[in-house]
Amino acid sequence: MSQQILSSTAEILLEQIMCTVTLSCPKEDKQKLQQTITGILSQYDIKPALIPHGHPDLQQKIKLFLAGKRLEGLATSTLESYTLELRIFTEHIHKATNEIATADIRIYLSEFGHLKTSSISKKLSVLKSMFSWLANEKVITCDPTKQIKPPKKEKRSPKALTIEELEMIREACVTPRERALIEVYYATGARLTEVQQLNRQDIDYQAMSVLVIGKGDKERTVYFSFKAMYHLQKYLKKRSDTVDALFVTVRRPYRRLSAKGIQREVKMIPKRSEVKKNVHPHVFRHTFATLMLNNGADLVAVQGLLGHVDPATTLIYSVLSDEKRKQSHKQYLVQ
Repeated sequence: MSQQILSSTAEILLEQIMCTVTLSCPKEDKQKLQQTITGILSQYDIKPALIPHGHPDLQQKIKLFLAGKRLEGLATSTLESYTLELRIFTEHIHKATNEIATADIRIYLSEFGHLKTSSISKKLSVLKSMFSWLANEKVITCDPTKQIKPPKKEKRSPKALTIEELEMIREACVTPRERALIEVYYATGARLTEVQQLNRQDIDYQAMSVLVIGKGDKERTVYFSFKAMYHLQKYLKKRSDTVDALFVTVRRPYRRLSAKGIQREVKMIPKRSEVKKNVHPHVFRHTFATLMLNNGADLVAVQGLLGHVDPATTLIYSVLSDEKRKQSHKQYLVQ
């Protein structure tokens, strides 16, 4: 019989059949049986069955990857994000990990054409992280994402608040906690979870600073303004609970205010004002960076305060206002 060429799926099926039916079969008969079955299988287009909850091999490799990243100290929030993205991936791809090709990844990503470019980039980034890790660990033979380039980023400036909008939001605050949240996020330029995880004893009142833990468990010092310190102390003095958390719920049992709770609180405030922008905690980080740079702050200093590894990330905030550009023209143009 001439040599038959089988697909990788058919080869796996052949191996499974041979392991099952040839346990007590003589070596010569095994070879004949394998040739016969190979001839039969080569006449069919064999595809793996669709498995409702994903291929067991792929699920096992995902567990291995997440376990590895957990040991490397990846942040819990990032691990949760990876887990969600990879769960969606297993619902679309019904193949063993080694069988997943570059084309499969491209087809998978194309199914999310309705999403923003940043969302598709995130999905690809998670897959690149996993397959690259599995390839480096010699778990798979090659990385199917290696040839896929991330989509071009949308060139949009971060939506910072103007000084007028910031004042309107300040005036719209009705509770000490609301005002303290606004002032702390704006003064420190910290991320949502960085502030959410703080405790009262973390605050250095004399230095008007606090140590936050950012991405990759990296520590950095951020600073309060006099206004932020005043409103934070005003809020803390009104509290009667003994919870360590810097920001807590208003109802018993008192507990640390969740990230979603902070987002909900901050989102409610602008609705009482004339500010039309979509305001959330990260907007105050944008505002912090943009106003600092517009007022002449050193780029490296702002980079350090924000906890950016790459100065290019900080540069996206250095968008001067029309008035600043006009002032620079008058100040520096040689007549």
